[in-house]
Amino acid sequence: MRILLILLFSLSLFADIKQNMLSLYQNKKYEDVCRIGFDNFKRYKKDEEFVSLYAFACLNSDYIDRLAIPVAMLKFSPESRANSAYFSVILMQKKLLYHALIDNYDLSSLNLPTTDYVLSKVFDFYAKLGVHEQRDFYLFEDEKDKKLTYKLYLSEGTKLKKIVIEEFYDTITIQRHVYW
Repeated sequence: MRILLILLFSLSLFADIKQNMLSLYQNKKYEDVCRIGFDNFKRYKKDEEFVSLYAFACLNSDYIDRLAIPVAMLKFSPESRANSAYFSVILMQKKLLYHALIDNYDLSSLNLPTTDYVLSKVFDFYAKLGVHEQRDFYLFEDEKDKKLTYKLYLSEGTKLKKIVIEEFYDTITIQRHVYW
């Protein structure tokens, strides 16, 4: 009887964690969901809904490096495999863009899939530049909305440089993304 009570308590606790994460996600509290998912990942790593929710929250809060493990874990359903592919494209684009900005690597010969995520858009713009002189920053105009502009540059971190993408609508900053 005691084991049954512990099992029921554990199941309700899990449901509460997952439901809490979903509620926070729906309220655009992505960083909180990413943190909760990270703290509980070991316990629920076999639940692909949990892993996907965690990964999308981390993506939306710009914790892209936290996508590496979900990419490897999401494989048992068509939806999970699609999510895994989506996350892996973004993670790869981040790594390649960093390589290009730091090491002057030419991306123009690559023909990669893309996504609607802001880093993917900026990656595509940068890759189209081809071989060029390095600049302090790059400005790219959105192809669908001419008032939307992306500014790409590197900032000095304590140990390494970071990629910064600022989104502007007209001249107003609407979002700033920082990736390391």
